[in-house]
Amino acid sequence: MLEQQERLWDYDAVEPGQAGQPTVVSITNENVVDYARLSQNPKYNGGAIAMPTMLISYAPLLRDDIAENNGFVALEESKTARRQTPFAKCEARWFKPVQAGDTITGNRRVLEKYERRGSKFVAFRIEATNQHGDKVAEYDYTCIFEYAKGQRAVPTAPAADQPVTPTTPDVPAKLFSYESASVGDQLATLTITESQEVINRKNDFRLAGIVRASNIHTDEEFARQNIFGGTVNAGPATMSYVDQMLQRSFPLSAFYNGGTLLMRAITPFRSGDTVTFEGEITGKREEDGKKVLECRVKGNNQRGELVCLADATMVMPE
Repeated sequence: MLEQQERLWDYDAVEPGQAGQPTVVSITNENVVDYARLSQNPKYNGGAIAMPTMLISYAPLLRDDIAENNGFVALEESKTARRQTPFAKCEARWFKPVQAGDTITGNRRVLEKYERRGSKFVAFRIEATNQHGDKVAEYDYTCIFEYAKGQRAVPTAPAADQPVTPTTPDVPAKLFSYESASVGDQLATLTITESQEVINRKNDFRLAGIVRASNIHTDEEFARQNIFGGTVNAGPATMSYVDQMLQRSFPLSAFYNGGTLLMRAITPFRSGDTVTFEGEITGKREEDGKKVLECRVKGNNQRGELVCLADATMVMPE
């Protein structure tokens, strides 16, 4: 009977244009600092200006709210067929700085759905506008609604006498200008070790929506039943590490002048993993009066697995 009553928001029920209710969030110095700290960026020097990837917190996806707003039950909330629809990729675009004192309205809708190599994906468009009605940023967030390959294997922990460490040489921080940058230049590296404590605290950081304590990030028992076979960090958390890594080579204004960041999740980033983010400048061009640097970033874990692949455009200040 319960199964008949639930209108599941599965892949077949999802339709482009389905939207959620707007959210309104006040940006404060406290939540700017909290987001940076939870992103393992305690030395963040943006002052009252938000880290670019804080976008996904002050204008969150809230796919369960979209489902409810359209008369459905999200798969994550189902009592009969509960499962996760995890992160696949995200592309963010920034137009204006966001800082303490701003009030941000977030609007969200289904952008498209598609199948690729047997898996089924749903992409959402989330737009953020400030108190003046200016669009400050937007992002397209893609989830896996049905995964063709079954469950991912959980790696075996290394023996205590065989420690694993990143092999990528460290490249120190150095801010580029458009004039000083050349194609092939190496970006400053960043090494992050993830922990379940950090994953849990990041999950609890909410500026809109309800904290979901049970998901594939925080609930080991539930996570074992889903495609990654164990808890993993959230895709936006990894994206915040790429953001932090890029800030070691570029000023914040390079994001907020029209910069973009596309990150694809390749291998789960699990508690206990150490990932080194490295990258290089892949393009340099002037377009519509703007000076643009293109970058490719890779995150590799201690096992040599590619965790994420990202492409960024940095719009450099004059």
